[in-house]
Amino acid sequence: MPTFEPTLLARVGKPDSASLETYLRDGGYEGFKKALAMPPVDVINLVKDSGLRGRGGAGFPTGLKWTFLPKDHAGPIYLAINADESEPATFNNRILMEEDPHQILEGIAISCFAIKSNKAYIYLRYEYGRSYRVLQKAVDECYAKGLFGKNIHGTGFDLDVVLHRGAAAYICGEETGLIESLEGKRAWPRIKPPFPAIEGLFRKPTIVNNIETMACVKQILDRGSAWFKSLGVPPDPNNPRDAGSYGPKLYCISGHVNKPGCVELPMGITTRELIDKHAGGVWKGRKAKAVVPGGISMGFLSAEELDLPLDFNGPGKAGCLGLGTAAITVIDDETSMVDVLFNCARFFAHESCGQCTPCREGTAWMHKILARIRMGEGQLRDLDLLVEVASSMGIIPGTTICGLSDGAAWPIKNAIKKFRGEFEEYIRTGRKTVKPSDALMEVH
Repeated sequence: MPTFEPTLLARVGKPDSASLETYLRDGGYEGFKKALAMPPVDVINLVKDSGLRGRGGAGFPTGLKWTFLPKDHAGPIYLAINADESEPATFNNRILMEEDPHQILEGIAISCFAIKSNKAYIYLRYEYGRSYRVLQKAVDECYAKGLFGKNIHGTGFDLDVVLHRGAAAYICGEETGLIESLEGKRAWPRIKPPFPAIEGLFRKPTIVNNIETMACVKQILDRGSAWFKSLGVPPDPNNPRDAGSYGPKLYCISGHVNKPGCVELPMGITTRELIDKHAGGVWKGRKAKAVVPGGISMGFLSAEELDLPLDFNGPGKAGCLGLGTAAITVIDDETSMVDVLFNCARFFAHESCGQCTPCREGTAWMHKILARIRMGEGQLRDLDLLVEVASSMGIIPGTTICGLSDGAAWPIKNAIKKFRGEFEEYIRTGRKTVKPSDALMEVH
């Protein structure tokens, strides 16, 4: 079997990798030139044929999403790039933006040409100060070189790219919350339909894509759809909803491992191989008790489920919400799952936008119940109450506008189902892991 060679991270670590000069020397923007010589619909079909699915979390087929735009719309049509990357333990977008920004910008230029958009917004997480500076410099270089602006390469195609810094709110990772924020409003997700492809930014047709997705688009133009489809996992014949998991993927690894970091691999590697081979194993000679497969909103894999593949279809077989951002977090066998779940609940209670009552109240009460358990004041019936609250909130039970609520509920349901014995023992023994200072922080 041929050795896998990284493409998305190929230029990371090279001297001056963020500059336009070195990018052009490495063959940069040739894919954009190639796209400009094609009819836009052919670019869309190329991306559709590749089987590329969005890398932001939902995994929706990218080329198919582009076809949802109204035909022959007079415009404007917008491309909004989600660079808000707020899912805990996820940091691959930051690496791409800071180490190889022109790969992203070329993917954006190709995508804009394909969907007939003349303006792209990059919605950037506020905390990513260096990413903002590096990206802005790269955008300025493109304008100076004639790669952005009017009549690019004499083709008549115009393109403007604007960076917009968010205000550090998790909810802006939801595409309509992001659009509301771009319009200068409170980032409350919209009721759908209409979907953004029909009525998005400034009520105009809008495609929302993710940073890693843009890097994949650039590579597909350079290497072809057959190359992209030669990597990864084909659809599961027993699952009619599985569209396959093709191409390279950036996996973030953090938590209790010897070597945390970000690695590029073909879709479908198992969690165990990712930990043992690419992260140096679990730290301090311990064993993994649980693993978050793709951001905390996806739930947990138990130690017996680590041989499942990390593709779009794999984590769901173990009752997780999905692959998410493919950011795995390892939890060792000496860590309390009560503490882990409390931290998850605290995060979502803080980040709920408050628009939908089941989410606003549900996340707050789950946080309070877990805080009580950690103070040694829990009751066994609290576990059923947590599951009841978690099962009543989200798009899946039909009680909220966006999926943040499902993501907040999933780790609760997942952890109590898979680690109920540990939770029950914790409550029966009256164990406390909260410190007096932590209790005071909860009050304030």
